[in-house]
Order: sequence, then structure tokens, then C-alpha cells
Amino acid sequence: MYALLELGFDFLILLGEACVFFALCWLIAKKIDNWSIVDVAWSYGFALVGLQILAVHFFVFPVGGQGLLMAGATVLWSLRLGTHLAVRVLGHLGQEDGRYLKMRAEHGERMPAQMVYFYFIQAVVLTVLCLPLLSSNPTGSSGPAQPIHWVGLGVVGLALLIEGVADAQLAAFKKDPANKGQVCERGLWAWSRHPNYFGEWLVWVGFFLMSYNSAYRGIPGLLCVGVIYYFLTRVTGVPLTEQHLLASKGPAYADYQRRVPAFWPRPPRG
Repeated sequence: MYALLELGFDFLILLGEACVFFALCWLIAKKIDNWSIVDVAWSYGFALVGLQILAVHFFVFPVGGQGLLMAGATVLWSLRLGTHLAVRVLGHLGQEDGRYLKMRAEHGERMPAQMVYFYFIQAVVLTVLCLPLLSSNPTGSSGPAQPIHWVGLGVVGLALLIEGVADAQLAAFKKDPANKGQVCERGLWAWSRHPNYFGEWLVWVGFFLMSYNSAYRGIPGLLCVGVIYYFLTRVTGVPLTEQHLLASKGPAYADYQRRVPAFWPRPPRG
């Protein structure tokens, strides 16, 4: 019972911090008139939480091996994802992401007010998805890392490798002018239409394993695995991306959809 109260208290504190963080992000986005920067802020937000835990370890009380392992992995994952998005978003501030352009068309002058709600939801989702990290250090003194935590770290490493390879293959494909208007079916993109999303989901499977302990039995991590899967496959990931690609690439992408699975990888068929 005490562990649940502790987790609830940590959750509320983090939610307050996240609301302040995204409120500042909203002010900046409104000033530069580009709402896409929230994607970068959201990605880097996990690193900020992980760094908080590491700071607690060095300046307040010792954090156990499991907590340190989880915090370190979270920071590294967050920095990779945030930097990947920062290069794409901050490098083209004059060009807003298509999702936000669509929202502008729908909401018109009410866009800033709509974004208050949208940014608040980002704060809530970030806080919920930090539950594996918060629950990996019960009572401020989790035990040493166990085999299941190292297996989880291996899963996270594999997931980051999948994402990195998929991103590199897509970037190389787009760089060739001869491929303009074509669909990338190279490497991992012949196994799944969204290997990067699959890799992202796999990260959270690793976090679930890394967060397992006797206090919470990994339940917060398992919850996040389900949340991420739902958002990636039903809400913001695959559906929005597929809608955009069908509109831009037409029959070529429709044919790709018929031949290659959307999420779960399988060997390409001849």
C-alpha cells in the first residue's frame, strides 16, 4: 500500500512539472508560430525525468542498481529520439508538420486555444509513460539489477538498433533523386511498413522488463506497453502516416499496403 501511495505522490509531482514544462513550450510555439516543436519537447521530456532521478542519486539519497539502469536507459533513448526529431523539426521551422497544418485548417483562429488542451494532453501522456521509470525505484532504494533487467536492457538496445537502421535506410532512399515519389521497400521496410514504430514499441517492452520488481510486478510498465501500442497502431502513428502517404504516393503505396504488413515484421514474400 505504501508503495502505491509513493508512486501516486511521485506521479502528481511529475504531472505538475510536466504541465509547467509544456506551458513554456506552448508560449514558445505561439511566439514562433510553429506548433510542431511539441514533438521535440515531448521526446526530450523523458531525458529530463531520467536526469532528475540521477541527480537525486548523487545529491539526495542513493538509488538502487535497477533504478540507475532504468534511468540511464531512459535518458539515452530519449536523447536519441529527441535529437532525431529536433533535426527534422528545428531544421525546418518555417515548415510545420502536416498533422498541425491539418489541425490549423480545422480550428482556424481557435488553434492557440486548441493547442492549450493538446499540450496538456502531452503532459499527461508523458507522465503516464514515465510510470515504469518512477516505479523502478520504490522507497528510494531499489535493489541491484537482476537478470530480467539486463534482458530488458538488451531488448531496448535491439529496439534502438532497429529504429536506427530503419531511419538510415529511409534517409538513404529519400536522398536519391531517382526515388522521388516512390515507396521505400529496402531492408527493414520490406519486412514492415513501419519498422520504426515497431522498434519504438519494442523499446517499451524493454522498459517493462527493466521496471519489474517485487513492489509493482512490472504492472506500470505493462500498462505503458499497451498504451504505446494503441497510440502507434490506432491513433497517431500508423493511421496518420498511412493517410498522408496514400495521399502523396497514391496507387504505389496502396500496392505496398497489400504486400507488406503495417506493424509486425515478417520476411518479404516473393
